[in-house]
Amino acid sequence: MKLSLLLTGLATMGFAIPAIAAPAPTPDGAALYKQRCQMCHGAPPATTKLAPGLVGVVGRRAASADFPYSAALKASGLVWTAAQLDTFLAAPAKAVPGTRMVIGVPDAAQRRAVIAYLAMLKRR
Repeated sequence: MKLSLLLTGLATMGFAIPAIAAPAPTPDGAALYKQRCQMCHGAPPATTKLAPGLVGVVGRRAASADFPYSAALKASGLVWTAAQLDTFLAAPAKAVPGTRMVIGVPDAAQRRAVIAYLAMLKRR
């Protein structure tokens, strides 16, 4: 007997059949970076004049690359751990008032994917 017929029969007899949802697709960090970050930060390993390059950012002290950072970010004392990047990317101006970065990534799954991608970008 087909599974769908069996489930339909059980449902008509009053049995509760839980919905089986397909798992949500895992966001692609590289694609998200290209869509959301690359315009300002550049395509790794390149950088732009708008924002610093992000190769090697995970584990790096904030405002330590060769870029004219805001006074707020320079004074923040942050180290870009995955957890700190998650907080910052969720709401940059809230995490570091006075930062020049105004675009956040509100979706937690997308932030995790972007951070995982950034963690793979290592200096050679």
